[in-house]
Amino acid sequence: MVTPRKLPPPGAALQPSVPPSTWLLLIAAWAVVGAFTVFGAGWLGPSMTPVTAGIAFAALFVTILAASFGVVKEADHLAHALGEPYGTLILTLSIVLIEVVLIASVLLGPGDFPTIGRDSIFAVMMIIMNLVMGLCLIAGYGRNGHQGYNAQGTASYLSMVVLLASIALVLPKYLSGAGEFTTFQAIGITAVTAVVYAVFLGLQMRSHRKLYMEPAPGLDADPARHAVGLLPQPARTDTKFLVLRSALLIALILPIVLLAHHLAVVTDYGIAAAGAPTALGGVLIAIIVFTPESITAVKAAMNNEMQRAINLCLGAFVSTVGLTVPAVLVIGLVTGKQVIMGISNMETVLYIATVALGMLSFNGQKTSAVQGWMHLALFAIFGLLLFSP
Repeated sequence: MVTPRKLPPPGAALQPSVPPSTWLLLIAAWAVVGAFTVFGAGWLGPSMTPVTAGIAFAALFVTILAASFGVVKEADHLAHALGEPYGTLILTLSIVLIEVVLIASVLLGPGDFPTIGRDSIFAVMMIIMNLVMGLCLIAGYGRNGHQGYNAQGTASYLSMVVLLASIALVLPKYLSGAGEFTTFQAIGITAVTAVVYAVFLGLQMRSHRKLYMEPAPGLDADPARHAVGLLPQPARTDTKFLVLRSALLIALILPIVLLAHHLAVVTDYGIAAAGAPTALGGVLIAIIVFTPESITAVKAAMNNEMQRAINLCLGAFVSTVGLTVPAVLVIGLVTGKQVIMGISNMETVLYIATVALGMLSFNGQKTSAVQGWMHLALFAIFGLLLFSP
């Protein structure tokens, strides 16, 4: 759930002004789109060299990452204007849409990467729940000491992580399809995952809203002592503001969609040429998609908004599994592409350790930097095993 950092005074109208930096970003992103639309076939064709691939990758990576920052910024503006639950929904759908587009581009690209969905989801889990959460715990403690949070809402996130990730990533390896779902299983898993996530999101945004709010100052994480009404009310919105920001949001998402295929081609080439692990493609997607939200989460922890940091981190992963898994399975069913979801034994151990550490780190008490260092250590192990399994 997104908790706005600052809002105008109650009743104030939001103005539709856009800073020059946003227009520059938009112009630059569409200029890159135009260049690759006209010259991309020649640059990334059979005669592509390592130098050309490196330059193209740098241009595509920087453009897509910058556009992702812009998408999060515009979604945040709309969240401020519309308030909850609509702000959360806009931000979540914007982020996951980018992830699905990037995964689909690799899955449907010229290379054979049937594990890209699994690799991306697992990489998101390790980055968000270990690297980013570890940084949040350490940075939050360094600035504010031990921090309170809403234990019941955090526990519900962790429960969703256990349920959805176990079904999507662990269960397939024990089925007869050697990591794949059969057509009937894929349809059933898609339906169950989508329904469970929809129910969770509906409860989170309505009747269970208070479980995801910051505890009142001085209160501990006891779920019986929630603070209510701490989310600021949205400012009086201007129709021009909503239309302009919505248009900018779409205009920044479209370059990502249009450039995703080119990035997939360059990534395939680079992984093959360097002999790098195929899972590196999933890590790359996770970095592109969740870097902006990760920075926001660390800033929230430093601003003594630990519950907001938890909402961003755990909520991001729950949304990733709840929306990306159905999308990837549907793509596989429609196109006939092979989709392997089951993780390896080594990754299963890391998954269990991540979930167990998360439950112990948020066991109803205040946060501690000690657990933060433990999360970072687990992420370091993931990085080590990524290149030396």
